[in-house]
Amino acid sequence: MLSSRSILKFATLAVVAGASASGPSVLAQEADIVVTAQRENETQVLRRGSLGALGAKDALQVPFAIKGYSEALILNQQPLTLGQVLENDPSVRTSLGFGNASEQFIIRGFPLYGEDIAIDGLYGVTPRQLVSPELYDQVQILNGASAFLFGAAPGGTALGGTVNLQPKRAKDQPINRLTVNYQSDAHFGGAFDFSRRFGDASQFGVRINGAGRAGDTAINDEFRSSVVTGAAFDWRSDRARLSLDLAFQRVKVRHMRPMVQLAATVTAIPDVPDADSNYGQDWNFTTIRDVFGIVKFEYDISDDILFYSAAGARDTAERGQYQSFTVVDNATGAARVTGSTIPRNDNNEAAQAGVRGKFATGPITHEFNLGASHSRYVNRNAYGFSPSVTAPNTSLYDPADLAVPNFNGGLQGGNRADPFPVNRTRLTSFFVSDTIGAFDHKVELTVGLRRQQIHVRTYRANAVTVPAPMPAGSLSVEYKESATTPVVGLVIRPAETVSLYANRIEGLVQGPIAGAGTINAGEVFAPFKTVQYEVGGKLAMGRFNASLALFQTDRPQTLNETTDTFPRFTLNGQQRNKGVELSLDGEPVDGLRVIAGLSVTDAKQRRTTGGTFDGNNAIGVPEYTANANVEWDLAFLPGVTLTGRVMQTGRQMVNLANTLELPEWTRFDLGARYVVAVANKPVTFRFNVDNVANKRYWASSLGGYLVQGMPRVFKTSATVEF
Repeated sequence: MLSSRSILKFATLAVVAGASASGPSVLAQEADIVVTAQRENETQVLRRGSLGALGAKDALQVPFAIKGYSEALILNQQPLTLGQVLENDPSVRTSLGFGNASEQFIIRGFPLYGEDIAIDGLYGVTPRQLVSPELYDQVQILNGASAFLFGAAPGGTALGGTVNLQPKRAKDQPINRLTVNYQSDAHFGGAFDFSRRFGDASQFGVRINGAGRAGDTAINDEFRSSVVTGAAFDWRSDRARLSLDLAFQRVKVRHMRPMVQLAATVTAIPDVPDADSNYGQDWNFTTIRDVFGIVKFEYDISDDILFYSAAGARDTAERGQYQSFTVVDNATGAARVTGSTIPRNDNNEAAQAGVRGKFATGPITHEFNLGASHSRYVNRNAYGFSPSVTAPNTSLYDPADLAVPNFNGGLQGGNRADPFPVNRTRLTSFFVSDTIGAFDHKVELTVGLRRQQIHVRTYRANAVTVPAPMPAGSLSVEYKESATTPVVGLVIRPAETVSLYANRIEGLVQGPIAGAGTINAGEVFAPFKTVQYEVGGKLAMGRFNASLALFQTDRPQTLNETTDTFPRFTLNGQQRNKGVELSLDGEPVDGLRVIAGLSVTDAKQRRTTGGTFDGNNAIGVPEYTANANVEWDLAFLPGVTLTGRVMQTGRQMVNLANTLELPEWTRFDLGARYVVAVANKPVTFRFNVDNVANKRYWASSLGGYLVQGMPRVFKTSATVEF
């Protein structure tokens, strides 16, 4: 059987031979097609994006750090998941959720859960656990807190940064694109993308695209499959714009390599297993189906006043059998495995509406925003855990095949055959802001407030008889609190290409409830806020962009304070993250494109219980992260582009006492693209290798558990546009 390399080689030789047999005029036309196709790959990073309440903005105009990664970058790098797109950003690292296949991200030292990723400015609509990136025109990143801009995230994260996905929409030029792809070891797939505009003034647009993949990954015996399809419809007139985005995604992961917990008896980090080793169980699987969509409407009331509205919804069904993996002896790798099953259904709705406009009072300009948002989230789930295990039953280095555990033998809750609601969340907010400009917009001051109410109702998974009989599904705890999150931001533009900025903005999450065993058990805390201060500068030279930011964020932490009797549960602890970020991108010389940057974060624990861990580093926050991506169009080999990337991540702490830490790690990726013209249409062949050296390393310790980095992965694809 021919390898993927051989197939690519033979296809390329055939195309070249056919082109060589053509006449000079045909060759000249084909050369123009190749050059045009290569130019479409030039825009990899976009220095603009959605800022929620403030709308879509250019980075130079706003006092925040924002950028986006383009559709062309996503197509060329062939990522399986959203995390593989965000690997391009020097300030972001990817980890796994606890016990399942979900991705979570680390931005400025704080976690961002998959369920707290926005889509077109709305929370709660994006697929909850894993996101297939093929549907999106841009992946936008806002570094920093965002409670005023987007509101509180439903999962309680987004304190260090926010990711916003922009769906694909119909372009002015038709799109007809087909792609086939392969990843090692035996993962095959394809994608399609079609776009048209209709009407006398091209007022109607339709874009339909999708992708399907299935097969074993580079991790031994790990299987993944995904099917995703989306349809975008839009209409525009002189004053109105209406769009509807609908999407379906189904993802399955079987025999996933799990994250690794460490027992309290472990006194050192275990050696990393082989890069492609799989110490998971073959009965471990996750299947997630998402149906979601958004409708948006905008109307220009006048040349200076805009009304906007959006509403979205998501329906999710998640089923699976999960495993825990706990190492009890770091020297031998002896470990315990237990299992669980947690069927879950989510029904989410989100909406927002507002008015945005501008006016002037003499030499002073104003851009005002006035709006409201409301979200409803219903989580239905149940659970069954296998009995606890005390003795090791497997090993990190020589894993045993264990029988499917008895999920009825341990902790049980809810109705696994038909899960009922265990949590209902309502988020309601009202916001107002004004951006005041002076000196021909060379100085702009943004001030704003968002008043948000968090209403949470939690229901009993099991019936109770004390203090009174209450059936399963009855209300257990109700939480209803409000908070105001202000923003102040200043932008100074000494030149058209230079922007200096500063901001004070907050993050917001639901406050905790004091648990059993504390003197104030049952006390409901108001929503707590992080406070961020940031200063920075941006430079945009047309073909080259740079930005620098210095930030400090304080996050309250739970704390058990000593009393004469039981401890008192409080929010008096604190984690302080301070850091600096440098980011560069562009094409400094013709044919050479760069994405690079460095992020240094100092995350310290403060006011810990009894001061025991004061001054220690926070868990799972790399001391630094650095990236450099390079693309080079070879002038002496028309149509050929070489690519390379290096990622480096500093050491990370694994426990509060800082006695366990992960060393720094470095990864290298290489690749190439070749564009040729066939029948006057461009065809692009790609070949990438991630982790060229097949380096084995612990990639993350976020949450206090270990996640191993991916092994060497070969990727090939071919795209034809017609």
